[in-house]
Amino acid sequence: MFVAAATALGAGQNEGVEVGAVLARVARAVERYYERAQSVICLETVRLQPLGRDLVGDGTLPRRLSYELRVGWEPPAGGARLEATVLRQLLTVNGRPPKRKDEPGCMDPKAVSPEPLAMLLALGQRDYVFTSAGRRRVRGRPAVALDYKSRTVGPATVTWKEECFSIDLPGRVHGRVWIDPETGDVLRLDERLSGTFDYTLPRERQRPWSPTSITVERHESSIVYRPVTFRDPEETLMLPASIDTLSVVRNAGVPRLRTSQVFSNYQRFTTTGRVVQ
Repeated sequence: MFVAAATALGAGQNEGVEVGAVLARVARAVERYYERAQSVICLETVRLQPLGRDLVGDGTLPRRLSYELRVGWEPPAGGARLEATVLRQLLTVNGRPPKRKDEPGCMDPKAVSPEPLAMLLALGQRDYVFTSAGRRRVRGRPAVALDYKSRTVGPATVTWKEECFSIDLPGRVHGRVWIDPETGDVLRLDERLSGTFDYTLPRERQRPWSPTSITVERHESSIVYRPVTFRDPEETLMLPASIDTLSVVRNAGVPRLRTSQVFSNYQRFTTTGRVVQ
């Protein structure tokens, strides 16, 4: 059993929103999504644009990447919690096939990364408090909006790979998810960092006359989903259409960055077999 905070029924747009029932429905929908998404591949087009202080492009050319993308997941057994992952294979860098010297950039998407909807599985929901944000519409489609925040704050971890670093800040996010009230499908997911985070560089990473710490000021993302229909056999799945992310990190190599990810050319592959005597 997962535990969720449910708001009392009120007037207006919150009327009739039962948070516990919505969460149970979306958990089943996400599990179905992972079961089907393992047989789906798509093209992910990524654009990384450095920004100026006004959060407009700073005049430098964006870095452009394309990947073949799929989802990997196995249903948990015996109460275990297995994370779904996004698996990427690099296809092009700035419009050309990658070369051996094309090392992944510090801000490039990772070859293996967490799948964002895992938080809405029954086990994942335990880490968050959900409250009703009322009834909404997403691109003309009825939706129930739920706000969420982390239940507890975990220790921050910083991982270095040569001159690149990544920061994991468990429990320091909040957001809103829009859900189809009938099917449980996720229509949109917005998330942002709660507050700022300061990190003092290890002594071996410090440089003379340079700042000795960095500050994560903003990190926010918005994921939009759309229906994709496949043939033979016919099936419609709600799949990611785009992700827009804004990061602002003071004293970093790229202090302000907007990352745009667009997903297209969805294809479903099926396997068949027969027993040979």
